[in-house]
Amino acid sequence: MNDMNREKVIIKTSVIGIVANLFLSVFKIIVGTVSNSIAITLDAVNNISDAASSVITIVGAKLANAKPNKKHPFGHGRTEYLSAMLIAIIILYAGITSLRQSVMKIIEPEEVNYTIPSLIIIGVAVIVKIVLGIYVKSVGEKVNSDSLINSGEDAKFDAIISLSTLVAAIIFLKTKISVEAYLGAIISLIIIKSGVGMLKDTISSILGESGDAEILTKIREVISGFDEVKGVHDIIINDYGPEKWMASVHIELADTLTANEIDKLTRDITSEVYKKCNVVLTAVGIYSLNTRDEDVISLRKDVTQMILSNQHAMQVHGFYYDKESKTLRFDVVMSFDAVDREKEFNEIVENVKNKYSDYKIIATLDTEF
Repeated sequence: MNDMNREKVIIKTSVIGIVANLFLSVFKIIVGTVSNSIAITLDAVNNISDAASSVITIVGAKLANAKPNKKHPFGHGRTEYLSAMLIAIIILYAGITSLRQSVMKIIEPEEVNYTIPSLIIIGVAVIVKIVLGIYVKSVGEKVNSDSLINSGEDAKFDAIISLSTLVAAIIFLKTKISVEAYLGAIISLIIIKSGVGMLKDTISSILGESGDAEILTKIREVISGFDEVKGVHDIIINDYGPEKWMASVHIELADTLTANEIDKLTRDITSEVYKKCNVVLTAVGIYSLNTRDEDVISLRKDVTQMILSNQHAMQVHGFYYDKESKTLRFDVVMSFDAVDREKEFNEIVENVKNKYSDYKIIATLDTEF
């Protein structure tokens, strides 16, 4: 799905959410005022905040789709993460406000006056919010929009709030015992927990996470499909917003290839990765691979086995032996499970130096991207 179609889908879904939430909020404010129900009134306020969240989603989608410029050459896709963060903050604020008002009602309870029409409206609200939540979240997952996913989750929480209000009303009508303030407090805590979770997820996206496993696997498969490529390593994906990825990679090539052959190959790889993965390869680094000397191949095997005997050494790549300068160079990928990755890496390199003292060792600590 291209950017323009994606934006239209997000806006259409958000507009549906705005209309539905505004209608529900109007009805709930009327019912809450007539019945003197704090739970229903808070529910109405929550619907208004949901409508505001949908407005933020629309604005975020519009800004995210703005064309790249001199100051932001990678585009404005990350704006969507900011809009998702704002929605999470709104949800968190709504939960804290609801908790405060619920606690006040527990301390100073007021008599409620439920009616059959009010209960019917609440019941309809539950059904509407469940359907709306499922729809908005499914669309969000389809177009990879954190804002829509958060809004869909929020709608489902709203349905739980409305349902609990309905349960509290039925309990009151049957027993004359009012439990809505206590239910309101419990629900508020659930909303707060949800808001914190959404906020953490969004901040994590903004900070930069490791690449999606499915995308990484697909990129690796595409590049490995070229006969000249002997290994694919160090795939680093930079996320500039949903569906906007840029990446770099290192590939191992035989040391017999010419500069012209390598240039053509890397151009073909860049084109194929974009076509099949929708990822822009901004850089393709080259590891030269010894292919003409059987002794070097045996040496690589011995050094690799020695390094991988360390439990936190995950991989050795970029191995090359320069006979003229008697230089060995390679990269070692160290796991984040190691207490001190750098210390263990230095110990590994020292062991290699001790065993192969006749060689100059150039080793690089690599990261498990």
